[in-house]
Amino acid sequence: MTRRDHEADARHAGITRRQRYQIRVRGRLGQTIRSAFPALGARADGGDTVLTGVLADQAALYGVLSEAEALGLELIEVRRLPSRDEPQEPPP
Repeated sequence: MTRRDHEADARHAGITRRQRYQIRVRGRLGQTIRSAFPALGARADGGDTVLTGVLADQAALYGVLSEAEALGLELIEVRRLPSRDEPQEPPP
């Protein structure tokens, strides 16, 4: 059984694994607010801030989203990024 087969079995069994996410919020976040997200790197992109990093599981993602809401941040986009070893599909 290959590693990919084991990962597919784990997903079907409801077992989650670490995932890379990109979360875009409106506005440029200062250092104080960025420090609320220690697991994520931050970069300015136009008038927005993009937070990127690996989160342990879906509960960790919901925790980050909850913190963003508590801070009054406007959520623009959440994307799961392919893992570094996950094959990427060619553009159509």
